[in-house]
Amino acid sequence: MFFKSKESGEPADHGPKTSNAFEDSKPEESHVESIRQSQAHYEIDPVLSKRLDRKFDVHIIPWLFGIWLFAFIDRSNIGNAKIDGLLEDLNMVTGTKFNVALLVFYIPYILVDVPSNWIVKKVRAGVYLPTLITCWGIVSTFLGFTKSFAGLVVCRLLLGLFEGGLLGGIVVYLAMFYRRHQMLYRIGLFYCAAPLSGAFGGLLATGLATIRLGGYNRWPWIFFVEGAITTVFGVTCFFFMPSTPADAKFLSTDERTQAMRRLREDSHGATDVEDVNDEHFSWHWVRMAVLAPQTYFCTLAWIFLLIPLYSFSLFLPSIIQGLGYRSTTQIQLLTVPPNIAAFLVVLATSALSDKIKARGPIMAVGSMVALCGYVMILASKSSNVRYGGTFLIATGVFPGSAMIMGWLSNNLAPHYVRATGVGLLIGLANTSAFPATFIYLQKDA
Repeated sequence: MFFKSKESGEPADHGPKTSNAFEDSKPEESHVESIRQSQAHYEIDPVLSKRLDRKFDVHIIPWLFGIWLFAFIDRSNIGNAKIDGLLEDLNMVTGTKFNVALLVFYIPYILVDVPSNWIVKKVRAGVYLPTLITCWGIVSTFLGFTKSFAGLVVCRLLLGLFEGGLLGGIVVYLAMFYRRHQMLYRIGLFYCAAPLSGAFGGLLATGLATIRLGGYNRWPWIFFVEGAITTVFGVTCFFFMPSTPADAKFLSTDERTQAMRRLREDSHGATDVEDVNDEHFSWHWVRMAVLAPQTYFCTLAWIFLLIPLYSFSLFLPSIIQGLGYRSTTQIQLLTVPPNIAAFLVVLATSALSDKIKARGPIMAVGSMVALCGYVMILASKSSNVRYGGTFLIATGVFPGSAMIMGWLSNNLAPHYVRATGVGLLIGLANTSAFPATFIYLQKDA
């Protein structure tokens, strides 16, 4: 099930362009036509456009990379803590309590996606996103103080609440700076932090689990240190992330004007405002996203990609432990190479996809590679061969997420249509976490 990406051309419908935030009518065709005619005579200086791209890549992408890196570390480090004494200390050795603790994270994560995307512009992305990071960093830090299963569940719920609006918010935020055909590669530039977080998480856990201070031994220090680093990073983001091109202090006045104008040009008549801050909410935009078939095509494809991705990210230390390795340090270190390989493949496939303007074929190849990895793990008796299968799984499942998000964001405009569609995509697709968190049970370890 793959469909052709519409990365150019005009949206089929045009919503209201009015200061009334909840007016629910369509604009007159003559008004839309005048917008198209006025835009047809304007061309953006290609040299200036490239300069804008370079500045955005330098001043925005590194912060988004860091945000997603810490987000994935803080949601999946529970897998590292599991093999460092978490189950024993919280009396979760038997049953499905650990799986439940994994699952509850995704309940608020799913529910807040769409409304969070609606308010990200209203609150201002340069404030809203750093607020989310700081809050979940604090929650992640306090996970180390957990003394019971109930406390772990509460912390995981709060973690999901604050991380829930993040991914959609980042995609919507990128769309405030980059044109549609530039989106997928930039999504790949920050999303490659997901597999890299597995590598960093494994290395950090190897050292942190040796700390025994203040009555807290091994696994709590994974949460203490990694959560504290996230909190500091979140506070730092407040000072460096602009909300829109109009707020970017690293741009000249002319560059700000051109940055906003090229986004209006890229909307192909879907909006006539100069600054995204001037767009107003309407339920018409919501209906456009809800009724768009591409929203559900992408969602269905992503569900089948996220099941192996989440189970792999959360249970990789347990998978490696099941291959016969018993040293905790060795297990943590062995999680690093497959994730490094996935990091490099996400970067390469994102660049290739933008270059050849193809999404579906790359996703199909990745799925087949991952399938081969699972066959190696299930069919082989050799620990080395089975460990090699984890490389194929990692490099096969991670690239698809960047493809899906870039694909849908390219096909939805203007801001509130994209915000709603991306929120629906993330919310619905993350229901895949329900089966993913129960694929590996403690009784099968």
